[in-house]
Amino acid sequence: MKWFLLVVLVISLDLSSANSISSYNHYRLPTALKPQKYYLRILTLLESPDDLRFAGNVQIVIEALKNTRNITLHSKNLTIDESRITLRQISGASNKDNCVSSTSVNPTHDYYIMHTCEELLAGNVYKLGLPFSAHLTRQLFGYYLSSYKNPVTNKTRWLSATQFEPSFARKAFPCFDEPGIKASFVVILGYHKQYKAISNMPVREIRKHESLPNYIWCEFEESVPMSTYLVAYSVNDFTFKPSTLPNGALFRTWARPNAIDQCNYAAEFGPKVLQYYEEFFGIRYPLPKIDQMAVPDFSAGAMENWGLVKYRESTLLYSPTHSSLADKQDLANVIAHELAHQWFGNLVTMKWWTDLWLNEGFATYVAGLGVQKIHPEWDSRDKSSLVALMTSFRLDSLVSSHPISRPIRMVAEIEESFDAISYQKGSAVLRMMHLFMGEESFRSGLKEYLKVYAYKNAEQNNLWESLTTAAHQNGALAGHYDINTIMDSWTLQTGYPVLNITRDYSAGTAEITQERYLRNSQIPKADRVGCWWVPLSYTSREENDFNTTAPKAWMECSSTDEDVPTIIDHQAGPEEWLILNIQLSTPYKANYDAKNWKLLIDTLNSKEFESIHVINRAQLLDDVLYFAWTGEQDYETALQVTNYLRRERDLIPWKSALDNLKLLNRILRQTPNFGSFKRYMKRLLTPIYEHLHGMNDTFSSMPQQDEILLKTTVVNVACQYDVSDCVTQAQAYFRRWRAEANPDENNPVPLNFRSTVYCTAISQGTEEDWNFLWTRYRKSNVGSERQTILSTLGCSKEVWILQRYMEKSFDPKSAIRKQDSSLCFQAVASRQVGFLLAKRYFIENVELIHKYYYPQTRTMSRLLTPLSEQVSTLSDLKKFRSFANDSRQLLKGIRQAMQQSLETMLTNVQWMDWNYHQFSRTIRRHL
Repeated sequence: MKWFLLVVLVISLDLSSANSISSYNHYRLPTALKPQKYYLRILTLLESPDDLRFAGNVQIVIEALKNTRNITLHSKNLTIDESRITLRQISGASNKDNCVSSTSVNPTHDYYIMHTCEELLAGNVYKLGLPFSAHLTRQLFGYYLSSYKNPVTNKTRWLSATQFEPSFARKAFPCFDEPGIKASFVVILGYHKQYKAISNMPVREIRKHESLPNYIWCEFEESVPMSTYLVAYSVNDFTFKPSTLPNGALFRTWARPNAIDQCNYAAEFGPKVLQYYEEFFGIRYPLPKIDQMAVPDFSAGAMENWGLVKYRESTLLYSPTHSSLADKQDLANVIAHELAHQWFGNLVTMKWWTDLWLNEGFATYVAGLGVQKIHPEWDSRDKSSLVALMTSFRLDSLVSSHPISRPIRMVAEIEESFDAISYQKGSAVLRMMHLFMGEESFRSGLKEYLKVYAYKNAEQNNLWESLTTAAHQNGALAGHYDINTIMDSWTLQTGYPVLNITRDYSAGTAEITQERYLRNSQIPKADRVGCWWVPLSYTSREENDFNTTAPKAWMECSSTDEDVPTIIDHQAGPEEWLILNIQLSTPYKANYDAKNWKLLIDTLNSKEFESIHVINRAQLLDDVLYFAWTGEQDYETALQVTNYLRRERDLIPWKSALDNLKLLNRILRQTPNFGSFKRYMKRLLTPIYEHLHGMNDTFSSMPQQDEILLKTTVVNVACQYDVSDCVTQAQAYFRRWRAEANPDENNPVPLNFRSTVYCTAISQGTEEDWNFLWTRYRKSNVGSERQTILSTLGCSKEVWILQRYMEKSFDPKSAIRKQDSSLCFQAVASRQVGFLLAKRYFIENVELIHKYYYPQTRTMSRLLTPLSEQVSTLSDLKKFRSFANDSRQLLKGIRQAMQQSLETMLTNVQWMDWNYHQFSRTIRRHL
């Protein structure tokens, strides 16, 4: 057909080889031009599996802010037909035709530079036309290809999807691909009429293609001004579930036709949390519609594209018969996070990636508030806050961590910033600010900030100004304090403080000093520099006020940013404990003198342990286990704290303790003294396991959500340590499942125990057990269930099965999708048998793994975490360091992650040298 030949010709015409290399090498675009509007027309071909392509034309309306003879924008892996580039002036004095005389490129920064025939003059407006084309690839970035199997015909169904954050719009169309360069977009998609199309805005018009039979053009309404990374579109054959919003906006949840029944919860929860945000921010959702879309192949957990939010299937789809309560809560958190971005990130966007945390930290924190509002029975606000703090504590205790707000000069550095510091630490410092400012000041400051910078870009200082004004107006902050000074100490320097508290028991006072907390115990105190403005909240046994999180005093920094010791007058009696940091309101660690620790330990190990707030019990566990690791406390003190867990019946302290004890497990299980640790863990776990009736699927008559999650957590760990009947019960459940005539329809394993049952059965089982579970994965239609199965197939103790599983994980032709490959590797690497095998596999196959992920090699960083947590000998550290050095070209995309992994390994080696024998002696005394 002539039209098809024309498309192929356009796609094949690649003149880039003639482009010269540009001398412009700054990492930011020139500021002479500003786009006002994009008219983006794309034809997508999905009919022929051997020829999946797109071709398009973008017309960019550009205002000249300065005189220039160059147009510099971004383009990556696109074929641009330079013979058809157009440039004309559309407003301003002396309208004249113009043209592009030559082009050049800068591959380092993805610049495509057009040199104009006539100078572009400041004040004039021009329209630039660029025809482009490319293959639809399966790289999961830019404009890419996804697929699923039609269950009736068993044929592959193709669809297209976008993922542009942080810098991949340039792979879909030529554009000014920086967050600070906003413009409006008119998107027009061409495709075969058997498909549908969705984009950021509602459909304006559908019309026949002018020359292609059975093809149509779908034009969408013009968007509000937005950044390129938020543009989204898709051509697919999905169906949707509609919802209603009180403000009249259209709300739809999309999925492949055979999964639409799993959209009910997302379609119900999404509108509720969106309505909550409208009330919280005081600004109505600004677009006429919002779509949620479950994409079979998706690299991120989800993406907040304005008006078209995209998710992995496992983070949007929920099945009451296949998904656990933890799955449901995770799903709600992800939806709440992405919809919070519609204000923080989309309506107001950071000027540059330096302040990525303004997007991600806010969405992480506010998501907890949103889920708490919709599901108060989950107590999600406290749990999400604890998770954020503990996740950031771990990473930020490394020298190789980085500030929340960090300079960004390369695309690779942008991607490195999508980590626990931007998300979890960003969330933790915002929670701190919310608590010391109070509800009224915090919300009024946010509303003013969003109002002033709506449809614009902002920096963190702009937020500080709005919040300072609100805090002073409401009397939440003394006049000589300002948010800028306080918060810059948390966002512009790496790390967090440990507060050392020394009490004067006769005077009722305490002296408090601070220093940076580091896991590397060999770094001298003189080098643990840093000073943070710390709001001090505290209470005593007698006062017992764990509700007042507002600061009673402040730790300040000198004009040269040095620590200023603080004296607090707490008035606690000499036999009363003192606790700082009420409800962990601020991200720091508190280390007390020996007597105060003893007073706390005595209370924890008594019937009065619940007189200490549940979050502060979790704090004491986390802090003392950190301090024991680095030598600030001995393990005798730490184990006296953990001993109280035999009484504990709340999820939050158990989670705190188990997360820390898991790290000890991963080192100790490689040593001859692991038996003592295992017996100690059984001693801690047996009371709570029996209290919860073991693995029996029975609860109290009206189980609280926390009881379900606590039981899920305890059962999982109990089977690992062979507590009571846990393993035999798990095996019995799995045998019953295998005996089912139709195991894909009938699964007798209780929903919330499935991960534990599968893992236990596979670790104790045969090849037939493994193959049975693999078959269930192949036949499952539920994303969360498929993830559960993949994460448990790595529990086998058969080396050859694990080897085969890892090879499947990095085989593009296997049944494991690329987005799940790291999950499979982690499943193997995090287990005792799999660790050595996975470490060897990674080292010997790093080139294959690099090729599998290329060009998005950042995913490789996910493979390092389970390895770094288990390397604990100096010889293994040296070997891994040598490997990293020899492979530095292949690993350059994960430079930061590799530095952090090597430092983690070093701290493990230090622990073995300094603590192993002391810990082993101590734990035997507690048996």
